Amino acid sequence: MPLPRKLRKRNEKFDENVTKRGNVSIGKAGERTDETKISKTLIAFFMVLVVGSSLVQVFNLFGKAPLFGE
Repeated sequence: MPLPRKLRKRNEKFDENVTKRGNVSIGKAGERTDETKISKTLIAFFMVLVVGSSLVQVFNLFGKAPLFGE
């Protein structure tokens, strides 16, 4: 019994796509750039924020601890 027309067309389309895998035209691949979206100053600001907050937490931890049994 032959396959229905819709199923046969889908099967043919799938078979064509299987042979095309990995072959991407240079048009879309050439448009990509490897530039960062975040500026360096913003990264530096977040680094200062993270390091500063961790230092504040360490200072608060040692500031509240009793010194040598006092």
